[in-house]
Amino acid sequence: MIRPARPEDATAIAAIWNAVIRDTTATFTTAEKDPAALAAQIAAGTPWWVACVNDEVQGHATYGQFRTSPGYARSMEHSVHLYNSAKGQGLGRALMAALEAQARAEGVHIMVAGISSDNAEGQAFHARIGYTECGRVAQAGYKWGRNLDLVLMQKILT
Repeated sequence: MIRPARPEDATAIAAIWNAVIRDTTATFTTAEKDPAALAAQIAAGTPWWVACVNDEVQGHATYGQFRTSPGYARSMEHSVHLYNSAKGQGLGRALMAALEAQARAEGVHIMVAGISSDNAEGQAFHARIGYTECGRVAQAGYKWGRNLDLVLMQKILT
């Protein structure tokens, strides 16, 4: 089941996201997500969706403005993460469909994905749902003693 996130989902969302932060180079950040801060963002109305199986959160997706200048007000960047055990069941696709539908309803023109060059799975997933590579920033990220490229992919929504 895909549904809008609620503040009480923040602990599960943090658990999923923090595993990605700790264990992979899929994200360049090393600062783990705080459940209280996530709950506050959800309560404040940040677009956020969760995928649940047997009432347990297995994945989440959210978006925010790509850059802060008013000229980017219709350009959003998203994050989507699932537990490894939840992959391959269509949950990521369903989360993105819900997220993109909400974005379209809010007048968003493009959705951007910033993906680590190490994350071939993430790049392939986005390509399967209609995203195209629109840029690459060489060595933009640094994690675990390595410089990594940032692959930008986008989908025009309107």
